Amino acid sequence: MKNFNGRIISKLPNEGTSIFAVMSKMATEHNAINLSQGFPDFEVSGELIGLIHENMKKGHNQYAPMTGVPEIRERIAEKYLQDHDAVYDKETEINITAGATQAIFTVISAFIKEDDEAIIFEPAYDSYAPAVKLNGGRVKYSRLTFPDFGINWNEFPGLINHRTKLIIINTPHNPTGSLLKEEDMIKLEHIIRNRDIIILSDEVYEHLIFDSHIHQSVCRFQGLAERSFVIGSFGKTFHATGWKMGYALAPDNLMREFRKAHQFIVFTCNTPVQMAIAEFMKNRENYLHVAEMYEKKRNYFVKALKKSRFSIIPSYGTYFQLLDYSRISDEDDMSFSERLLKEHGVASIPVSPFVSGKYDKKLLRFCFAKQKKTLDKATEILCRI
Repeated sequence: MKNFNGRIISKLPNEGTSIFAVMSKMATEHNAINLSQGFPDFEVSGELIGLIHENMKKGHNQYAPMTGVPEIRERIAEKYLQDHDAVYDKETEINITAGATQAIFTVISAFIKEDDEAIIFEPAYDSYAPAVKLNGGRVKYSRLTFPDFGINWNEFPGLINHRTKLIIINTPHNPTGSLLKEEDMIKLEHIIRNRDIIILSDEVYEHLIFDSHIHQSVCRFQGLAERSFVIGSFGKTFHATGWKMGYALAPDNLMREFRKAHQFIVFTCNTPVQMAIAEFMKNRENYLHVAEMYEKKRNYFVKALKKSRFSIIPSYGTYFQLLDYSRISDEDDMSFSERLLKEHGVASIPVSPFVSGKYDKKLLRFCFAKQKKTLDKATEILCRI
């Protein structure tokens, strides 16, 4: 194909290909064990897959309502009432999305205008900042403290000004596995009181929390809930990331603005998958024990690495584990992760791409949402390094 000869002005001149795509492509090329991109390598529930087939056969194959089928919105409303004592109206305050990333982009598109500012805590999932920039906004970064990856409450308030329109939080946190605590939410609630600031709370790993910790959703705090979008992911909860099925919750005045953008970004989402998930969620046992399964995997992965030269950074949620390789190499994380992949056959994600400036903590992120045989092969190699 002949290239366009006209002038192209990039809206994201400094953005390259996502680190997830880069490392997964390299893993395939070098036949490496892929612990980089966050997806399970075990099967989705056969019951859930069967429900999708049944709903296809029943004829649920045409457009769903723009907001999502009523059945799935009703299940979500029930879930948040039971889990968090939070009341969301299924008609006006819940919307199904084509994955959490689309939900996040839609919130940002609906509320960020030219020169508005959004505050992001970093290391940060890599879609947040580009979405703000694509919509003409500016990003301010607050770096999480090391090694606990908590919010620097002394620095954070100074980032807020009259241009601040959005604050993005993420708990459980990708890539670090840290959690926001109740006291963090109370501090945030106090700082933004009487300000015209919206909160975007990325809670896609809400059911992947370990060591008896409790998920502190923004919907538990009235002063935050009234100004917040809660973003969730069925793909994470039901080990089906390829289905790209998520949702957004917010008070009706915020959701009205969200839907104005949503209808033109994606309009609606996969109908038989929505119907199947709605039926699957009737049994709360299908999602309440997900954390137990992943906690066992985390413990197995960490125990297998005790004899390695890697240092373990505690993970309290998600299905990611940070490893400190400073006792092994002085290389930067990009160089070391590439060498680990090419020479040893294990793919990971360096943490520096999650940070806007220079970041050299010698950390790699590994996904432990894998079968035992996959983890065995990977840890055997890592322990030999």
